[in-house]
Amino acid sequence: MGFFKKKSFSMHPDPPTPYHTLPVSQVSIHTKTDIDDGLTPQEAVQRLGLYGFNELSGQGNVSVFAVLYRQIVNALTLVLVIAMIISFVFKDYVEGGVIALVAVTNTIIGFSQEYSAERTMESLRRMASPTTRVIRGDSLISVPTRDIVVGDIMVFEEGDVIGADGRLFEVFNLEVDEALLTGESLPVAKSVDVIQEHDKPLGDRINMIFSSTIVTKGRGKGIAVNTGMKTEIGKIAKTLASSSVVTRTPLQKKLEIFAYALFGLAIILAIIVFGVNKWKVNDEVAIYAISIGISVIPEGLVAVITLTMAFGVRQMAKNYAIVRKLNALEALGSVTNICSDKTGTLTQSKMIATDAWIPGDGSYRISGRNGFSPEGDIYRCGTSGASEIEVEDEKVTPDNMGYAFTRLVQASALCNMAVIKKGKGESNDEWHAIGDPTESALQVFAHKAGLPKPVLTAEPFKFELVQEYAFDTELKRMSVVCKEKSTDAYYVFLKGATESVLNQCTRIQLGENEANLDREKFEPELYSELEKLANKGMRVLSLAYRRVIKTDVEILKWTREKADADMIFLGLVGIYDPPRPESKAAIQKCFGAGIEVHMLTGDHPATAAAIAKEIGILPLLWSPELEHEGKFNSQLVMTAAQFDALSDEEVDKLRELPKVIARCSPDTKVKMIDALHRRNKYVAMTGDGVNDSPSLKKADVGIAMGLGGSDVAKQASDIVLSDDNFATIVNAISEGRRIFSNIQKFILHLLSGNAAEIITLIIGLSFIDQDGISINPMSPLQILFLNMVTSSPPAMGLGVERASKDIMKYPPRSKGELFSWEIIFDMIYYGIVLGGLSLVNFVIVIYAVGNGDLGQNCNSSPTGVCTPNNPTCNPAALEIACDQIYRARATTFATFTFILLIHAYNCRSLRDPIWTMKLYDNKILLWSVFGGLLTAIPTFYIPGLNSKVFKQLGIGYEWGLIIGAVIIFEIFVEVYKFFKRKYLKPLEILEGEGFKRQYSLNEYP
Repeated sequence: MGFFKKKSFSMHPDPPTPYHTLPVSQVSIHTKTDIDDGLTPQEAVQRLGLYGFNELSGQGNVSVFAVLYRQIVNALTLVLVIAMIISFVFKDYVEGGVIALVAVTNTIIGFSQEYSAERTMESLRRMASPTTRVIRGDSLISVPTRDIVVGDIMVFEEGDVIGADGRLFEVFNLEVDEALLTGESLPVAKSVDVIQEHDKPLGDRINMIFSSTIVTKGRGKGIAVNTGMKTEIGKIAKTLASSSVVTRTPLQKKLEIFAYALFGLAIILAIIVFGVNKWKVNDEVAIYAISIGISVIPEGLVAVITLTMAFGVRQMAKNYAIVRKLNALEALGSVTNICSDKTGTLTQSKMIATDAWIPGDGSYRISGRNGFSPEGDIYRCGTSGASEIEVEDEKVTPDNMGYAFTRLVQASALCNMAVIKKGKGESNDEWHAIGDPTESALQVFAHKAGLPKPVLTAEPFKFELVQEYAFDTELKRMSVVCKEKSTDAYYVFLKGATESVLNQCTRIQLGENEANLDREKFEPELYSELEKLANKGMRVLSLAYRRVIKTDVEILKWTREKADADMIFLGLVGIYDPPRPESKAAIQKCFGAGIEVHMLTGDHPATAAAIAKEIGILPLLWSPELEHEGKFNSQLVMTAAQFDALSDEEVDKLRELPKVIARCSPDTKVKMIDALHRRNKYVAMTGDGVNDSPSLKKADVGIAMGLGGSDVAKQASDIVLSDDNFATIVNAISEGRRIFSNIQKFILHLLSGNAAEIITLIIGLSFIDQDGISINPMSPLQILFLNMVTSSPPAMGLGVERASKDIMKYPPRSKGELFSWEIIFDMIYYGIVLGGLSLVNFVIVIYAVGNGDLGQNCNSSPTGVCTPNNPTCNPAALEIACDQIYRARATTFATFTFILLIHAYNCRSLRDPIWTMKLYDNKILLWSVFGGLLTAIPTFYIPGLNSKVFKQLGIGYEWGLIIGAVIIFEIFVEVYKFFKRKYLKPLEILEGEGFKRQYSLNEYP
């Protein structure tokens, strides 16, 4: 194929005839692709670079105006605007101008932070957006739909969203929902035949597939012929304006409500200020009211929340958990139960056929564990049936292969859509599979037996696929109809769960002969063998077949029920899927954190129980015999039939819900979630198929598989796992807990500072000057500086704090819990101590060191102004009084600044002493504290900035008071934490309890 130049190749050509009128071979030539091997990765990258992403113009754009509107219309901005207006009304232009600058700066910073966070979220949503399976470089891979290029060979099945417009060249029972394009309510059955009419309506172009439509049945392959705005959906999009609707999370909504409640409190406190000053509304009273209004609002809270969330989303993406909805970040910390699939999530999804059993013929073992490599042999076990005794085993060759075994291999190879092949290029010696892992294992088995699909479809057999009935999750089976051209006979091959396959059988293959199926005689032997395989953790498939002589017309009219009827039972194949090495440790971590894990799988009960026991979902001492003897509180292993047969009342009476549900259907998953919700549990549910979307939506946190999951499942989920690994779920829960814990830490830091400011200013109302006006212990700009410059950076440092080593030893937090009683009491206590120490320093400077004169008009002027109603005013004495007011105010401001910065380290842990914390492990926090100290010092000593802007003067001996206040504050903090550690219930209450209960039989009397 090679590379191509833009001049010689048009990616979106205007062909002389529409694609539906072209034969597949001509479409392949036109798009310069190979329908077997697809494009090379290099060609795909080149085409993507030349012609852009496969997306609609404007798709995914974040609304600039929506983000800006949210920054302007909030409680913080309203308070600042009101403060600015009051300052200008009373001709305090310096203060009004600074407040205006702060308001604009805060809006710009908040806008840039939130806009950046939204862009980050949008880029991550794209990572979790629909993916499409394509064949590139002879390998089947999943790529983001936006990376599809013209010429890609797309592979799709039930539940997938079509990624681009394409020309079909292979279909099996394919039906596609095209309602969004055509308005047709029923799915359209597809074909590969050429359509002659050029102007055929869109809905009648049945050999074409279109972007954004959904596969409702079957499977197929197609060549991508149009992408992006060239697709049919793109033509519609040209007439529509696309915008992104950003939803607020419950936490963000609660904090917005909280901010407006604080805004109301600010108004109430301002009224109190006016009342205490006998409604003398002059500039000094107005400034005091502005100060107390600003002190109520934690200005940096929204920005810190946004940054913390964005950082958490990025961290989770690095750890293979892509967050599609911010709600999931908050919900993860509340998860009490995880309902997980087995295959590919708890296990490696590296299926290997290791055993087989044929009635009357005995057991077989299959050697070779090298993934998809067909290297290995098959041995018929000795008469003892002990497959481990290799000396008695007989190697199976084409010369001694029995009739029943031959049919078993044929069924494995032909009732199978997977393909295994050797790699090309650098991976020349590596075998890989295209298709379902279970079917790939069966295909490797057929290769080892010498009868793979390529052999069976060539001479002398020449089997040809006529009809396929895809695997049905309700029926738990799949079947195909093949024609053997050498004899013109038709064969139906069937595979699936043993119960389902056996129900379709009326006969049994015994050697070269068939016999009527005597269920009473045969089933005990069958299920005994099945249990042996399942108890070794194997997934067991049963296979059957029948031979019929029919005409082509009759065969094509068959329904599934008719095709699957009157089958001949062949035998069993055991497939082993080893658990992921990290699954057991992850499950142990869950139980240690108070999170129950349930396995909901389609496997046989014994297989599911064996794997569940191996990875720790079931107690180590669990066994079917002990369960039957009633040694456990509840039946820990149930089938879906058993669980579904229970009424809701009966389920609610169970002391404990089952840990394992086998043969699970999508409806069973929904019933399990409902049962957990009735017990007030918070549920995370994993899923990958289109039928899992109801349970993913119903769960509190829906988690879809990114590698093997359908696009419908991904769209219904809150989180997408890019590695399909259960351990990633546990890491995501840990990250969710870390984020919520950090939010509590910086809320405690910010609000304890606000509480201290309120206490200082309310008590400060008692300091009355010569005109009967309250003296302000801190100016409005000092408070703004504390809230914006001093508090916000350390709060951001707390927002990125690492998770504590015990984060997964705490119980799941209550849903929606933010302000626990401990947090509330901490906030009040720290606020009282900080506010009290600041006021004490204010009093010392004025009354103990100074002369106690509060002067006149010192709120607004560093020198004071004599008013006409006070003829005895002494300007020199007034200047001394205002000077000490400004120095006392500087002392109060510095006390607040230094204590708040050090207090950030106290907030790292609610109970641990500060000396146990490492100073350097949170560099953002360290530099924000250090920077806050350096930033505050110039405000005391730069002329004009200190007196006219901050309403303070330089200080000297007062630094001793400030350092003393910091030391006293830390003593109060450590004494308080000591009593909490001594008298409050320890936080690490779950350490060891999960393991004890999970692994001790004594816990199940």
